[in-house]
Amino acid sequence: MPVDPKYLREHYASLSDEALQAINRADLVAAAQQCYDDEVRRRKDTRRIAEPQDVPDETEEFESEPAQDGDKPAWLEDGAEVFSRVDHPGAPPAADLADARDILEAAGIPCYLDLSEIPADDSPRPATHLWRVMVPGNLNLRAASVLDRDIFNQQYEDEWKGLLETLSDEELRGMKPAVAFCGLFDRVERVNRAYDEELARRKLK
Repeated sequence: MPVDPKYLREHYASLSDEALQAINRADLVAAAQQCYDDEVRRRKDTRRIAEPQDVPDETEEFESEPAQDGDKPAWLEDGAEVFSRVDHPGAPPAADLADARDILEAAGIPCYLDLSEIPADDSPRPATHLWRVMVPGNLNLRAASVLDRDIFNQQYEDEWKGLLETLSDEELRGMKPAVAFCGLFDRVERVNRAYDEELARRKLK
């Protein structure tokens, strides 16, 4: 879904000076950068905050050239979501969005931060928008695996260690990884077997 400029302007206007300054402008898509720059200039004009150091040169570019749909990559329409965080009113975007983007780019995987609207619900303070990290559809599995390896697996390892520390000696002996994660081990075996069979079918071995 396209970025909603009206929502972004209201969102940035609702932030405190500190929350606005905490946003990394480079993490935003072009349309969001335009709205961010407008809010920074508005506050600067009223002497509420000083303009961040990384804004001046880039600001002039977006003053003379409004954001266009062409800023979106050609693959976005068929892209896949591999990471997301809700956008809470009055708060800057989650820091791990930038981490996910940097990790994917370091792995050579193209990605794009997309802001989409969430249907309204009955919550007292519902989140109205969602930040999504998008990648080309054909790189979906690889991108998700890279994020697992570089973000989520460390978290899972910490939780696993914490669980093991709570077990008795007898329980620990019965918690061998090949048994506790038999489904995961089986999946890896099946993935490798299917890959080898496809190589053989194409006579690529």
